[in-house]
Amino acid sequence: MKNTFGNNITITLFGESHGEAIGCVLDGIAPGIEVDEDFIASQMQKRKGMNSISTPRREDDKVRILSGVFEGKTTGTPIALMIENQTQHSKDYSDTKDLARPSHADYTAYCKYHGYQDYRGGGHFSGRITAPLVAAGAICLKALEKKGIAVGTHIASCAGISDRAFGNLAEDIALLKDMEMPVLCDKASAEMISAIESAKNEGDSLGGTLTTAVIGMPEGVGEPWFDTVEGMLSHALFSIPAIKGVEFGLGFGFADKKGSEANDEFHMCDGRVQTKTNNNGGINGGITNGMPIIFSCAVKPTPSIFKQQNTVDFMKKEDAVLNIKGRHDPAIIHRARVVVDSVTAITLCDLLATRFGTDWLGE
Repeated sequence: MKNTFGNNITITLFGESHGEAIGCVLDGIAPGIEVDEDFIASQMQKRKGMNSISTPRREDDKVRILSGVFEGKTTGTPIALMIENQTQHSKDYSDTKDLARPSHADYTAYCKYHGYQDYRGGGHFSGRITAPLVAAGAICLKALEKKGIAVGTHIASCAGISDRAFGNLAEDIALLKDMEMPVLCDKASAEMISAIESAKNEGDSLGGTLTTAVIGMPEGVGEPWFDTVEGMLSHALFSIPAIKGVEFGLGFGFADKKGSEANDEFHMCDGRVQTKTNNNGGINGGITNGMPIIFSCAVKPTPSIFKQQNTVDFMKKEDAVLNIKGRHDPAIIHRARVVVDSVTAITLCDLLATRFGTDWLGE
């Protein structure tokens, strides 16, 4: 039973959705990295989402730094971050605790933990546990920023509505930083919000796709087989409960291309090796090639919906009907983007520490 990710920089998660607190321990971070608590708070705010299209559950999400930071800088020792849970409605789950909610982890949690799991709000499997990922990710994002590396994610599609593609990456990433609804086209943003509100009124939910860009990553980072950049990022991204697909560059689009169409030809530009196209998303052989890292994630519709569903009572071993109560999101894609940015930053910091040493981020 493992809740730790990473090789040289690691993160360990703890807590349950309706427990006293949730949090994480971020270990291996170099000493001397500035910790901006205002930035952490702003990242936590992005995860809360928008009132009209997000869960009514409203937590303060004040991050308490228990260790590893002194006088605003990392000390190099483990950073313990804790977030108190303050608005639990545990009674919403007691009547249906033995009913397997479709697309949730209730049944698999029972199979693994033999009935001892905390079922309230999904327990340790809840999207609530992404909050400490965002807190830790904020520290990593700032460390990367000092090294000239930037991460940005936008909603590429939702409810059949498409955003414009990334253009000037530096400008678009800067634009996304302050966006509550991370969509680059205003018209698409309004249409997506309207579609999510309509699904909410129907007691239903929506998913979509996110596209992420990373600029400034140096060449030569990553390992050729089991710790490839794609493999490590996918490992982390699939820890986000709603992510059900990840592709890099053209991804599945490669299947319909000829080699002459898919290959990224190399050329010299201002004394640097670059590629004319970036179909491989900045990665060759599992290793960064200096081009922007580009990947997309499929986000499933929120599984908690207010429509009647068929299921089973896994304790009585009989069919049952489920009517979900509680506070749930009609879509989580706009909230998930900051979680994607965060786990991306944590993973990149680990990959960079593996390549250049654990002190490199603090130099």
